Amino acid sequence: MHTPQRLFWQMSLLLLLLFTGSLLADERLSPPGLILQGVGFEIGVDDGTGLRLTLDGQALALFEDETGQRLAEATLAGSRGVLELFDAEGQLLERQVLTAIPAWLSLVPALTAIGIALVFRQVIAALFLGILLGGWIYHGMSAAALFTAFNETVSVHLLEAASDSEHMAVVLFCLLIGGMVGIISRNGGTQGIAARITRYIRNRRQAQATTGLLGLAIFFDDYANALIVGNTMRNIFDRLHISRAKLAYIVDCTAAPVSAVLLVTTWIGFQVGLIQQAMSEIDGWNESAYSVFIQALPYNFYPFMAVAFVFLLVGSRRDFGPMLVAERRALAGHAGRSPVTPREAVVEEAEIETKPGIALRASNAVVPMLVLVAFTIGGIYTTGAAELGQGEHDIWDIFGEGDAFAAMMWGSLAACITAVVMTLAQRLMTMNETTHYWFEGVKSMLLPLTILMMAWALANVNATLGTSDFLIAALGEALSPQWLPAAIFTLAAFTAFATGSSWGVMGIMMPLTIPLAWAILDLHGLAGTAEGMPLLYASVAGVLAGAVWGDHCSPLAESTLLAAMASGCDLIEHVRTQLPYALLVGVIALVFGSVAVGHGLPWWLGLGLGLLVLALCLRLLGKRAEDGSGASRPVAA
Repeated sequence: MHTPQRLFWQMSLLLLLLFTGSLLADERLSPPGLILQGVGFEIGVDDGTGLRLTLDGQALALFEDETGQRLAEATLAGSRGVLELFDAEGQLLERQVLTAIPAWLSLVPALTAIGIALVFRQVIAALFLGILLGGWIYHGMSAAALFTAFNETVSVHLLEAASDSEHMAVVLFCLLIGGMVGIISRNGGTQGIAARITRYIRNRRQAQATTGLLGLAIFFDDYANALIVGNTMRNIFDRLHISRAKLAYIVDCTAAPVSAVLLVTTWIGFQVGLIQQAMSEIDGWNESAYSVFIQALPYNFYPFMAVAFVFLLVGSRRDFGPMLVAERRALAGHAGRSPVTPREAVVEEAEIETKPGIALRASNAVVPMLVLVAFTIGGIYTTGAAELGQGEHDIWDIFGEGDAFAAMMWGSLAACITAVVMTLAQRLMTMNETTHYWFEGVKSMLLPLTILMMAWALANVNATLGTSDFLIAALGEALSPQWLPAAIFTLAAFTAFATGSSWGVMGIMMPLTIPLAWAILDLHGLAGTAEGMPLLYASVAGVLAGAVWGDHCSPLAESTLLAAMASGCDLIEHVRTQLPYALLVGVIALVFGSVAVGHGLPWWLGLGLGLLVLALCLRLLGKRAEDGSGASRPVAA
């Protein structure tokens, strides 16, 4: 009786070993889950000596990355390919049949989401359909794939977006800022600021100029900039009959463009880190990453022109396109929002009125905001100094290494506590009232943050589909030294527009662009020369400036959403009114900046000519809102 049992267990063990061995064999090669035709991809290979890998009979070179993982790079031109792994003796170890989809399909989810958002003004539906469509494409575009994609919309993509610690830091920052705004709105702080500033702001031009200057003053972070300036100036713009769309535009143009080019901001460490990573792959270029960043600053034509155009608009009192319509509607006494409010508005504004019968003190809003700024800057400096360790370090290096996300949370928490303490100390509200209106402020942020979370999820889908890889592969081969800055600027802009993430575009393109630009210059004998280095610096700046331009034009961008949210403007209304301005500035920055520099024009001359052309275009296209507003009563210009 023991013999049959022993035979049974031996056979079971043998089958288990065979099954396990087949599983291990299947895991020797790890191609990506999705392959785009004509776009390069990497194949993971298990450790082993003397292995040989082929794709359709062509040998692939094996190499190790920085973690020691063995990889091979390949490109599949057709829809199918056979991947084979051999040992040192030529014995076949594994064979896989790879399939690829047309590369243009990777653009479909982003373009679908943008189109639906712009045409139907249904942003949540647009983002959901974009995520769903991306999952359907990834899983094979079958009926079963549609069911899988529907399930993964929440269980995978939104969950991954919510699981990211940096995303959560932004969410907490926004919620805490919303709570603080709820308190200072109820305790009379924001009305006190409005009353105080109104003493000096006597007309529409002064209000808009002040908003622009506030945007320049709060330069250290684009998120904090948008939330503080928008919430501070909103009531003043309403009082002077300036549209919320105009406020959102000024806030948007003095947020990311300013943070992107000043020397002590939350952007610096990210950009310098990317440049350093890209430079590590280049032999013969002995320059610090921070020096490259500084050298590239003058070539950031779009951020500089975008900020300058704000003050050209303010100084001339002219507008055109949808912004002119919005300004005339506001002057006529109508709301600053679109006359047709979408059923599913992107910005849910909880109007919190000041408590009746209390003194309106500007200090109740100014002090918490100053605490927010001080703690945020101090937190960035502290974390940066701790990261660098002991020794003498430049202020730029310290801010570059700082943890902006942690500092933003510390600053917003400290600001909330300050607002609560000041409110209770002056007996303006009870603790129950203060807590209630803190939650009212938090509640006003929930819908915009839902949109922000879905935008992050769509960005993850785009990354899974290789959208950026396709765009770079499609345009990279056509580059020449003279057209290098313009091509990179345009590619970065379109990618940022399609993905809605300027930082994501920089993170993907900078490590690819710098080695590509160096290789193209080296091929033409220009690498490291006085003639070639301006082209290289302009190419580095092209990634940053193009990402900011595309971000400004995209309804999927988180900075666009935050500017609309803080200004109390409908997101699609903000995009519609801002888009003509952003396109005009972007095209002039492309022609008189990137193209001109690529063909030998000095950067300062290109920038000056671009500003002159912007002023001329505004003179020709622009009209004053007061000339056709039909306002029932005069409003100071």
